[in-house]
Amino acid sequence: MTRSMRDYYFSGYFFVLLAATLWGTLGVFYKFLASSYELPSLEIVFWRALFASMFTFIFLGIWRRDELSFPRREIKLFFAMGVIGIAAFYIVYIIAIRLIGMGVASVLLYSAPLWVMLYGSIFQGEKIEQIEFLALILAIIGIILIGQVYDITQLRISSFGLLAGLGSGLGYAAYILLNKQISKHNYSTWTVNAYGLGIGALILLIFQDANELSKTLTNPSAMAWLIVLGMIPTLGGGLAFYAGLQRLSAVNASIVATFEPVVATTLGWIIFVERLNFLQALGGILVVGSVILIQLPLRRKNSFTDPQQLVDDEPS
Repeated sequence: MTRSMRDYYFSGYFFVLLAATLWGTLGVFYKFLASSYELPSLEIVFWRALFASMFTFIFLGIWRRDELSFPRREIKLFFAMGVIGIAAFYIVYIIAIRLIGMGVASVLLYSAPLWVMLYGSIFQGEKIEQIEFLALILAIIGIILIGQVYDITQLRISSFGLLAGLGSGLGYAAYILLNKQISKHNYSTWTVNAYGLGIGALILLIFQDANELSKTLTNPSAMAWLIVLGMIPTLGGGLAFYAGLQRLSAVNASIVATFEPVVATTLGWIIFVERLNFLQALGGILVVGSVILIQLPLRRKNSFTDPQQLVDDEPS
């Protein structure tokens, strides 16, 4: 592997880590908007998707108008991204948090790498490498420790809440796999996020209260924070993640993205002075370890001769 090829490969890890870091700030925005402006989570996710898509369309309309078009036959991919990977994923995860709490919901959400791995194995005929499986196990154990769900006696899980949690994991996996599939058509990250978030925002609009939306619209301070939420963690994270997926397999990207709860927990400790115990810190170390492990150039796939080969050979 030449140096340029290696740089191309590891830049993918950088982009996914950047996305996970940006997404890790979402909890800070949610807590602030809920406590300061009493905005419900379902309304917050609508605004973040709306503002992110609006800015992306404006950007494309002014500077990259040619990237707004795509073959009509491929609209189903963008529609699936908006409906399943954005709207359904957002809604189901919110329901899971309400029913089973943030800790358990987070663990079930980050079952996504497992679903991605199973999809690649069953439908794409991909062999599950030992290093991938080990990294996944480390990440899952780390997230269990971070979410403090290891004390089973303290858990109260309803069957519907469990289904919602598993559904959020499947939704996240769908988001990853759909991004990967679309990347094979060489669309720019701006195009994917414009249509995916735009369609998602339209679906989420159905579940909004008109009076509540009007109330938020007349609050300049709340709108300013929502715009920042849409611009930085939502759009920035989406752009970075898609860029990473253009260079990495869906499995690798999904495992590296488990770095998100590490960022979220660290920010909670710093900003909200939330308690961070030893086991949570250990969980963070395990997640970081899984991210490092998955980057080790031990697999045959890393020995490609053309940077585009990495994209073409990976599972969708």
